[in-house]
Order: sequence, then C-alpha cells, then structure tokens
Amino acid sequence: MKKVYASAQEALDGVLFDGMLIAAGGFGLCGIPELLLQAIKDAGTKDLTFASNNAGVDDFGIGILLQTKQVKKMISSYVGENAEFMRQYLSGELELEFNPQGTLAERMRAAGCGIPGFYTKTGVGTVIAEGKEHKDFNGETYILEEGIFADLSIVKAWKADATGNLVFRKTARNFNPPAAMCGKICVAEVEEIVPTGSLDPDTIHLPGIYVHRLIQGEHEKRIEQRTVRAA
Repeated sequence: MKKVYASAQEALDGVLFDGMLIAAGGFGLCGIPELLLQAIKDAGTKDLTFASNNAGVDDFGIGILLQTKQVKKMISSYVGENAEFMRQYLSGELELEFNPQGTLAERMRAAGCGIPGFYTKTGVGTVIAEGKEHKDFNGETYILEEGIFADLSIVKAWKADATGNLVFRKTARNFNPPAAMCGKICVAEVEEIVPTGSLDPDTIHLPGIYVHRLIQGEHEKRIEQRTVRAA
C-alpha cells in the first residue's frame, strides 16, 4: 500500500469535503501540520470543524483558515493567542466548544481506540458540564464525554519510515498522537523519511497502522512567544 505522496496537495486529493471534521495535532505553534493546513486553505474547503488544542496565531496554523472564513467551529482548549479567532467568536461568526486539555486529548485517544465515551470528573460543576450526562461512582460525580471521531486527522512528526511509523520530538508529542488516532484517514507530514526498518521499535511513538498518507517537507518552526534576556 502506497503511503508516501509527493506533496500536501496530492496527499489530500479526494479526501477533503465541505463540512468535514478535522482533528489537527500540535501544541501552540509546536508540531503543527503547517503544510497540510496551507493545502486545505488552497483547496478552499469550507464550513470546517477543527478539533485542536488551539487555533494557532493570526497568520499561522489554523489561523490562516480563520482569515479566509473556512472554519465554522472550533473544539479547543486554548485560543488566547489569536485575535481573529476572538473577533469571530465574539461577533457570532464562529462556533466554539471549549474542552479541558486532558479531556480533549482523551476524547481523541478514546475514539482512536474505538471507545465512544468515558466519564471524567474534570468540568463537573462548571459550564463544561452543562447538558452532559452525570453519573455517580463511589460517591463522586462524573460527566460523560464523547469520543471525537474525525473525518480526517492531520499531524506533524519529526521522522517516519515508509510504512508510516512516526517519531515526534518533545512538545510535538502532546496532541499529535491522539489526533492521529481518531481520524478515518490520517495524513502526516514529517521532516524526514528514513528507510523502513531503521527506526528502533522502542522509539516509535505512533504505529504506522494509524497513518494512511505521508509527506516530507520543509517547515518554518516559528516561536510563539519569544522571550530574551536583556543584554
């Protein structure tokens, strides 16, 4: 089965459609699938729902799709770095479903394991719990959270082999693996594709069984908040 494609556009060919749910990896600006996001922008796919820890910044990450009004709804944990996101949400142009970070990661991971829902104490007694089923276990109240079953997963890894086994670097490992697991189709972009069999099995963070398509590319690697010491 061919997994390696020549470009982001080729890897997404026949996959995109209006109104789809996309799970996107990354944490802040670290480990975001920037090439695939640009390809989605170029394709003009609209009315998208994104499940992602954050929405990038105004001109990078999912932010570029907010600028073109291609995003209808965000399922996110943190959106504080994106002024256009804030403007669209406050003006009623963008739907928002807030999730605690751990809950969001587990909703993705659970779906990837075929688990339709789970109970958690996180969010009990807050607006997060409104409209959700409550159940008591051993005298403690929990709320039911549903797994996120995405139409497409887009992730960014450090290394891969041709079978799609992925290795992530540091913070990029936070949301990319669970995001990759929950999509009907997973497309990954990587910095380097190495020969099959050259990766130590103990260093593989996501097995290739989850990855359907793969591209290699150059990445910008922006710093979200640059902090420097006075000279």
